[in-house]
Amino acid sequence: MKQTAMQEANEMFLNSRSDEFYGWFWNNKDRLLELEKEQIVEAHGDKQKTKSDPDSIVTYGYTFTGENYYDKNFKK
Repeated sequence: MKQTAMQEANEMFLNSRSDEFYGWFWNNKDRLLELEKEQIVEAHGDKQKTKSDPDSIVTYGYTFTGENYYDKNFKK
């Protein structure tokens, strides 16, 4: 069964001593952050958006991808 990054970290936390968990977390933090990003991007998916100019009758569509969503809301 696939786990979220948080589920994986929580399971390790509950099943290890604090010093073991700290070492494991330090060695896996970059992988867990990348996994979290992938899960957010996948969950958002690609959405079709419609935007119109209030001063015009023009309406157009565009795709707002999971990557766009992640970059806008989580990338620092």
